[in-house]
Amino acid sequence: TALDRRNIIVAVEDSLRKLQTDYIDLYQTHWPDHGTSYEETMEVLDELVRAGKVRTIGCSNETSWGLMKSIQASERLGVGRYQTIQNNFSMNNRRFEDELAQVCREEGVSLIPYSPIAGGVLSGKYQDGARPEGARFTGYLQMEGSRQNVMAQRFAGPRALESTSLMLDIAREAGLSPVTMAVAWSKQHDFVASTIVGVTKTEQCNEIFAANDLIL
Repeated sequence: TALDRRNIIVAVEDSLRKLQTDYIDLYQTHWPDHGTSYEETMEVLDELVRAGKVRTIGCSNETSWGLMKSIQASERLGVGRYQTIQNNFSMNNRRFEDELAQVCREEGVSLIPYSPIAGGVLSGKYQDGARPEGARFTGYLQMEGSRQNVMAQRFAGPRALESTSLMLDIAREAGLSPVTMAVAWSKQHDFVASTIVGVTKTEQCNEIFAANDLIL
């Protein structure tokens, strides 16, 4: 996850070769590296943009402090800045609204939220102690002492399921699929450009696509 010059260049060149393409539309740093200066990171990313290997740059899992540091570094150096930020954001995880939303509004950075259905939790499939076979958190909850287990306890734990129960009631009253409601909610904020969804079965796409023109 190091965001120094060497690692970024190697990662981009590897991606270009694996994707068999000449350029990447949007290249996002996956995780903050507070051991490397933002000046070094932003400078090399800008070089890749000017070289035509990357068109737009963004970050992911970043904090308000980190996003502002990167923007300040870009302004001082006169180089390209992050245009997007990809963080976890859903009806069950609204931390982005605290400070990052305001940074995005004021600085013109777009959120591309991931996990808008909270890892499938907002579909209701984990309610009442259910553990669907093959589901992500079903597996994570069995991995005692692991980082994945800690994540599952947070996103599929009692408080999250209690919140989900309320959301399911609202969806029923509105005559909506809870998945459709969750995706629609994630994409309609003024600081959001788009939203990232994932499926394991093609039929799951129908409830997601139903959110395309839905405004809550």
